[in-house]
Amino acid sequence: MNPAIEVLMNEHRLIEQVMGALETYVDRLANGRAASRDVVAQFARFFQSFADKCHHGKEEDRLFVALSRCGFPREYGPVSVMLAEHTQGRVHVRALAGLGQGSGPLSAAETQQVMEHARAFIPLLRDHIQKEDNILYPMALQAIPATDLQKLDADCEAFEREVVGSDAIQQLKDLALNLVGAYPPDPERMAAGAACVGCRGHA
Repeated sequence: MNPAIEVLMNEHRLIEQVMGALETYVDRLANGRAASRDVVAQFARFFQSFADKCHHGKEEDRLFVALSRCGFPREYGPVSVMLAEHTQGRVHVRALAGLGQGSGPLSAAETQQVMEHARAFIPLLRDHIQKEDNILYPMALQAIPATDLQKLDADCEAFEREVVGSDAIQQLKDLALNLVGAYPPDPERMAAGAACVGCRGHA
């Protein structure tokens, strides 16, 4: 396994855990638990800063660039689908971040918005991850020459160091562990979600 791809896949596992925690949190809201603006902000921070800036950043600025050099353009085909889903996910995460801002309890209408955006975002990202793990990453390992894969390793490490920062990444991983500890994911739902490859009907 290429080190850069292995890191991306390991990041997927952490992102899935936090998605499971968000699922648990939303279930509690649906059962009448009062919504916490701070908790919503914490989930949004993880998905914006780790899942998007760090993880999707490495994909878009490093992996997809390498794939484009091997005949997989960003304008159509599998890379285009991944980019479109990144964009869709950002819409929901921005909405959660907006709801997490400010002070005071969330209103009933705001709580409903949290649930709606989370319930749209979770299956989108879960299915997206499965497509990357099972289709895009294996395709990249076959298509990208060995020397370019070695360069990808160095490029991804540089991205983490220069764009995100190792301290910031560790803080986000700690945040993830805190969220998962506070809102433990349901193992059966996690397993069902992981097994449902392509079940949302995306190309």
